[in-house]
Amino acid sequence: VFGLSSVAQVVLGRGDFGQHLSINLGFGIGVTLGIHAAGGISGAHLNAAITLTHCILGNLPWRKLPAYLIGQFLGSFTAAATVFGLYYDALYNYTKGNFTVTGPTATASIFSTYPAPCVSLLGGFFTEFMATAMLLLGILIIHDEKNNAALKGTQALLTGILVLGIGLGMGMNTGYAINPSRDLPPRVFTAIAGWGMDVFTAGHYWWWVPLTAPILGSLAGVFIYKLFIDFHNQPVPESGNEKGQPAVETS
Repeated sequence: VFGLSSVAQVVLGRGDFGQHLSINLGFGIGVTLGIHAAGGISGAHLNAAITLTHCILGNLPWRKLPAYLIGQFLGSFTAAATVFGLYYDALYNYTKGNFTVTGPTATASIFSTYPAPCVSLLGGFFTEFMATAMLLLGILIIHDEKNNAALKGTQALLTGILVLGIGLGMGMNTGYAINPSRDLPPRVFTAIAGWGMDVFTAGHYWWWVPLTAPILGSLAGVFIYKLFIDFHNQPVPESGNEKGQPAVETS
């Protein structure tokens, strides 16, 4: 809701109610609040690529994957519907009732990501891959208790700042989806709400890139972290545990 509404305000306000920075801030704030809301309940799995990566690494049982993905899909789909209702009058005024994916009054990009006109499919794929790799690398560093972890209670804020940084540095090419569950459900909503199947064919059938590139980028981020940081970490001292009781490491 925070992220999509910030995009809506910039696009529909024609630059008078925010710029690219406000979109980055909106998504960063949304991630921070999402982690605070769901962190203690489910570990705040807001990203399907991260959830799938945890299953591959054995940190999350595969039987829980469908529930997490369904929750992410419904949350993102509902957010798109909420922003659509919130800005329906402005959308109608901006487009004269003609909801389009491309053109001078295109509005589909409010809800899902599309590549910039100058970006090739391969370039866009690489952008999403690298941006997600940096996301995972940053998240793992923030939570690395064996290295220089963030202070307790600041992890959510720092993760939001991490997303802000990715948007500031890598947002121009593709709109930095970095999350299949952030991109696909709103795309499905726009297909239903009046934009039609163009949302799947635009950008040389761009829709599959935000689904696959973040998953591969997530795995690459874990690989980089393991190879260059985690393998070199010192063991966590067990001074606070009773003799013979193993230390319990939380994620």
